[in-house]
Amino acid sequence: MRLQNKFSFNFFEGVTFARMQILDGKKTAQAIKEELKLNVAQRSVEGKKVPHLAAILVGNNGASETYIAAKVKACEESGFRSTLERMDSDTSEAKLIDVIQQLNTDPDIDGILVQLPLPSQINEENIINAIDPDKDVDGFHPVNVGRMVLGQPAFIPATPYGIMLLLKHYKIETAGKHAVVIGRSNIVGRPMSILLSDNKNPGNCTVTLCHSKTTNLKELCLQADIIVAALGKPEFLKADMVKEGAIVVDVGITRVKDDTKKSGFKLKGDVAFDEVAPKCNFITPVPGGVGPMTIAALLKNTFNSCIQKN
Repeated sequence: MRLQNKFSFNFFEGVTFARMQILDGKKTAQAIKEELKLNVAQRSVEGKKVPHLAAILVGNNGASETYIAAKVKACEESGFRSTLERMDSDTSEAKLIDVIQQLNTDPDIDGILVQLPLPSQINEENIINAIDPDKDVDGFHPVNVGRMVLGQPAFIPATPYGIMLLLKHYKIETAGKHAVVIGRSNIVGRPMSILLSDNKNPGNCTVTLCHSKTTNLKELCLQADIIVAALGKPEFLKADMVKEGAIVVDVGITRVKDDTKKSGFKLKGDVAFDEVAPKCNFITPVPGGVGPMTIAALLKNTFNSCIQKN
């Protein structure tokens, strides 16, 4: 892949696109981690506390193992301390909450995350509510969600926060733009709509939040200056749903069977990249777009938690 300015020709996986520029989450996340590493090193030299993230993994889900390993590695790269609590797949809800309470009261722990999804015997809402809001670096606790809605200081859900950091890094002008968010999950869609409409930079968009009951989705997407696709359906967003010069952020990542790959699958986003990209000014790839930014945002939340408490 070779990137030039957005008004020239760019090349991605052998395909030539006019005007389009990749929003490179991998490079942007690396820059954020390098900045955090310098700040953490300075704190260490000054004898101050360095950030400490505690992660809990229940069971041995393959995707969850991959995500946790990436988060632990990112902590190491940024000079953070990390602790991984592994629990069996048959762990009771009460036992998991007990572990969370221990981490809540441990003054050395700055951030707590419980890797989702959880086994069926555990209620995810109860687990999220059990985490101390001041250590909720995933940004899922109702207290942090409420603070975010009110525009107060809060830990913002990591994926939407990462997207905002990516838009800011590329100096994308969002004020006055029409943004369409496809998907209304509490993890991505809803918070994304709030952040894009907030009176900040990036922000100040007019936002339309779409979902499975939206009857004129294509019409709305064709009006959008910015589209955030977060519905979990591979290649759902097609070229005939996107206007020329749009900014497209692909949050989806799905494993699709592919016998030509050594792994037996390939990763697909919610956007049909090859056909949509030529119409865009900016677009995120999958992989290498939103995913790395989610981890970078998690680290920033953990660092900020450490600063606030110390």
